[in-house]
Amino acid sequence: MDTDWRRHLRRTLAEPGVRAPRAWDDAARLFGRAMKLASIASTHEEVDAEAIELACWALQLVPKGVKSPGRSGAPTLRDRAEQAGESLAGQFAEAVDGGLLDRAVRLLSELPRRDATLAEAKLLADAVNLDDFGIGGLVNSAMRLATAGEGLSQVVDGAAKREAYGYWEARMKDGFHYGASSKLAAERLATARRVVTALRKELEEDRSDGRA
Repeated sequence: MDTDWRRHLRRTLAEPGVRAPRAWDDAARLFGRAMKLASIASTHEEVDAEAIELACWALQLVPKGVKSPGRSGAPTLRDRAEQAGESLAGQFAEAVDGGLLDRAVRLLSELPRRDATLAEAKLLADAVNLDDFGIGGLVNSAMRLATAGEGLSQVVDGAAKREAYGYWEARMKDGFHYGASSKLAAERLATARRVVTALRKELEEDRSDGRA
């Protein structure tokens, strides 16, 4: 398999101001997660693994949680998908086979749509949404808070607010195309909740004055 486009994207992600090597790791994990879902979800069709992989790499050009120029908040999935598709079509046309490029751009255009028809788009959307669940999602949240000068107490407080507002229930209801994805999200959420409970206990112990 031709790997020129992989080398080209790696060089781009290594440029100043782009988050490498984290971006490489995130792309690999996202692709692995999407392919795992493909193996356990009932897609009833062979999926285009290379288009999914290219789309995973392209999404790293618009990292989640980083404010876009001229915007007041972090980019949505729609923002990231649109910008990733534009970057592929505009900057990488010479590095990527035309057919593969078209398939990846179409995949990205369908990625944020609830009525997506491409199995590849639905699998990748579920894989992206799973990134918020589990210990990995908790650590990513902590990293974003740390960048803003927040600490462990804010991690626990944020988790408590999400529970109070039914955030996870809403995400579980509307965030996934496949039942297998929802099941995996529920398992990871249960693990993250146990970690938050243990962290809350540690913080309460640290704040105590040592008396029984």
